[in-house]
Amino acid sequence: MSRIVYVNGAYLPEEEAKISVFDRGFIFGDGIYEVSAVIGGKLVDCEAHLARLERSCGEIRLALPWSKADLVAIHEELIKRNSLDEGGIYLQVSRGAADRDFPFPKDVAPTLVMFTQARNFVNAPAAKTGIKVVSTPDLRWARRDIKSVNLLAPVLAKQFALESGAQEAWLTEDGVVTEGASSTAWIVKNKTLISRPLSNKVLPGITRKAVLAYLSESGFGFEEREFTLEEALEAEEAFITSATSLVMPVTTIDGHTIHNGAPGPTALRLREIYIDYARKGGVLG
Repeated sequence: MSRIVYVNGAYLPEEEAKISVFDRGFIFGDGIYEVSAVIGGKLVDCEAHLARLERSCGEIRLALPWSKADLVAIHEELIKRNSLDEGGIYLQVSRGAADRDFPFPKDVAPTLVMFTQARNFVNAPAAKTGIKVVSTPDLRWARRDIKSVNLLAPVLAKQFALESGAQEAWLTEDGVVTEGASSTAWIVKNKTLISRPLSNKVLPGITRKAVLAYLSESGFGFEEREFTLEEALEAEEAFITSATSLVMPVTTIDGHTIHNGAPGPTALRLREIYIDYARKGGVLG
């Protein structure tokens, strides 16, 4: 049985789903996306993802005709129709379809596409071994805080990681690590989590926000600052966070072993707490 996807008000078998060749998301990358996790058939942090969606759309002056309640309902219907127990729901909204021209078209309805992807998050094998990371220059635009569908630079970074035998790329700029190609980058020193401040240079990660929300429960401190690649190589631990990796230990950076090549206790504890939080239907405002 094929997946049921959502396109502009209709639930359809994926083979029947279509959008216009003139859609601005396709032509210009003029759109925003989000990915919410589903664990145990429950949405995780969906409200926070939708709040970020609204912010990103506001930054590119794309008016959303759907309320958060409308979008949550579509998420829940897709979970039901696809019997999704564990995985993710991808949402993409573009400015709509119009003849190709750079300025915003008038009187055009946005395009909304959503679909599910079944994935093994909780018992992912990589969580037991850790992942390998390689560094690469950050080639993206200046507004990385907007979750734009313009993902060519991350695609190239992910391909570089794959060809290097790694699972993620850490992007670097002006001597410091910005973030992962599709994740937030963290290091650990003296029971203190370190990640760079939010700004236009990084995406405000929702899983990052969740980890910080239960920081007191974890027993770790937090230092919000930039860190260099060299500092990361000397760190006690490193890990990434994202909606699809949850909290994932990093054991190798550019071939350099981190924490004796095994997942560190900090990352493992944070992952345990996050999964427990998610199974209880974790909700961030």
